[in-house]
Order: sequence, then C-alpha cells, then structure tokens
Amino acid sequence: MHKKTYVAVAIGLGLVTLSACGSSADAGSGNGSGNSKTVTLVSHDSWAVSKTVLADFEKQSGYKVKVLEDGDAGQAVNKAILTKDNPQGDVFFGVDNTLLSRALDNGLFQSYEAKGLDQVGTEYQLDQGKHRVTPIDYGDICVNYDKAWFSKHKLTPPTSLDDLTKPAYKNLLVTENASTSSPGLGFLLGTAAKYGDGGTSRSSEAESGGGWTGYWEKLKANGVKVVDGWEQAYNEEFSGSAGGKKAKGDRPLVVSYASSPPAEVIYADPKPTTAPTGVADGTCFRQIEFAGLLSNAKNTEGGKALIDFLVSKEFQEDMPLNMFVYPVVEGAKVPAEFTAYGPAAKDPETMAPDRIAANRDQWVKSWTSLVLK
Repeated sequence: MHKKTYVAVAIGLGLVTLSACGSSADAGSGNGSGNSKTVTLVSHDSWAVSKTVLADFEKQSGYKVKVLEDGDAGQAVNKAILTKDNPQGDVFFGVDNTLLSRALDNGLFQSYEAKGLDQVGTEYQLDQGKHRVTPIDYGDICVNYDKAWFSKHKLTPPTSLDDLTKPAYKNLLVTENASTSSPGLGFLLGTAAKYGDGGTSRSSEAESGGGWTGYWEKLKANGVKVVDGWEQAYNEEFSGSAGGKKAKGDRPLVVSYASSPPAEVIYADPKPTTAPTGVADGTCFRQIEFAGLLSNAKNTEGGKALIDFLVSKEFQEDMPLNMFVYPVVEGAKVPAEFTAYGPAAKDPETMAPDRIAANRDQWVKSWTSLVLK
C-alpha cells in the first residue's frame, strides 16, 4: 500500500514536514513560477492525480506542472498567507470552507472566473460574484466505526452525535485536535451547527444544555480521546483496519471521512467483499475544498489554465479514487466502488462561511480550554 495514496483519505492530516515533488518540471527551475512554461501548484500533502490525466493537461496546455506539498490543510493555508507577497507558486489547492475566510481576509487570492464554472453546483460556490476561489471537491467528516469490534461486543454502532454521549459508548471515541487538524475542526463545527452557541435559538439547532459547549462537556465526561491529527487517530488509536492492516489502537470510533470505508476496500490485499468500517451518518459535516490563483502569482496565465483543468470533467472524474472526495461538476461520474462503500452523507451538518468566519477562532479557543485542560 502506498502511504501517500491512502493518506489522501483525509483532506487534512497531521503531518508537519514540507516536501516538494516535480510532476514534470525539471529540477533546476526554482519554484517554477518564473518559467512561463512551468506552473506551480501549492497544496496539502493529500494532493494526488493520475499521471495520464496530468500528462493530458501538460500536452494540451503546453505547461509543465510542479507540485509543492506543505503538510496538512491548516498548515498549508497558514504558510501560504505568510508567504503571499512572494508566493511559492501560482495556484493554491486545498483551502476548505472551515478556513476559507482566513485565506480571503488575508488577500491570499486574486479573482478569476474559471472556464467551466457554470457546470459547478451553486451550493459549492461560496465566493459567488468575486470568484477568488473555485470549488473543486467536497466530502464529509464523519465518525467511523469498526464493524468487527461492535459485532464482537454485540453493541449497536452509534448513528448520531447524541449517541456518542451515551454510557454505552464511554471511552470508545477518538477525535483530532480542532486547533491542529482539519477533520478535528470540521467535527467541532458540526457540533456547533447542530447544537448552537447555547445563547442562540435557531430552529435548526437541537436542544443541548449549553449549546455545543454543553455537548462537549458530555463528550469529555464520556471519555473522548483527543490526538493531534488524522493519521495518529486513524492509524494508531482506531481499532479498525488501516488499508487492510490491523491498527494498533483500541478505540472503535474515530473521526474520519465518509470516504474512508471505500479506501479500506480498495487498498486492502486481498480485497474484502464489504468494508470493515462503517459511517455513523448522523455525525457528518460537509467539507468543500477550493483552489485559487495566488495574488502575486508569477505565472498567472498558467495558473488560470491549471484552475480550468481542475474543474474539467477529466480531472473531476479522476479525483474520487485518488483523493477520495466527490466531484463538484455536474455530470461527473463517480466509480462504482467509491459510491458502494462511501456514499456521501444524506443530510450532513453545514454552516454558512460568514458564521464560521465570525466564530471559528473563538470556538477553537473555547474548545481547547474546555476539552484539553
């Protein structure tokens, strides 16, 4: 099993190293941006594309693509902001709706309306009218469960956020740190979307004493374990298999993705007939991922061509089995094995970008004080 490929199950992982790989660009081209025939994509380290698909773009456009990978989504966004005056590349891929306002408020992107944007669902276009970012994919952050563990213990897996606070599931859940991990932050936002702030009264929010903080107090009392990132949570703490290999952990519930089960099937050898993990459908939060033309990109024309490529049907149909996310382009086909084992959540929690922007930092601060201290 290729570690990087399986790591792509997670849109944001807890890795902290900076790596660079040239997909086709020669090693002597610097960051590639100064060469009009090279376009540089900066991303988190879950970026993946089939070689033949990328080769098609390079042949048709005349540009060579160089990829710079920079840790998990949060780290990559923060570094892009710090280097925005002299960016590492031309296009940034991997900012999602949980961190979008941070990137936009810091002027990370310039406007560009991608060719083919009219084929992208309007529900994914969170920067309508300004086009500073282009939607590329979506996925769902959800609690996954180890089927074998629950069968062995004759316990019904949880189906909702409320279930996770019940005595039957005490000391069973591991999640990621909301301040250091994209899925950890998404899970926190999902609870805030469902339970509210405590002082608000939205009809769509369920009653939970004290809002989301009251919920997390219950979750903490029920023994939730918090680790830094997805890789540690899924590959070390979770009791389920990881790419066909038995994990070391003893926690049968983990915050991961709705697309994790198909990865378990696809990368296992031999392949099982059913996924060894399941998804608690009532725990999901919808994550949308974007690409944008960096404000001070040196190769703007190459960057525009690359963004057009990311919303092309060829790339969109290539994504599911490479990055384990769903396409946003209408009519893009998804492989049967992907939808069979990892269907998108039927009714995920969502949150408007302006609400995330207004509350995210304070929520994370409050969460850290409540859960980690």
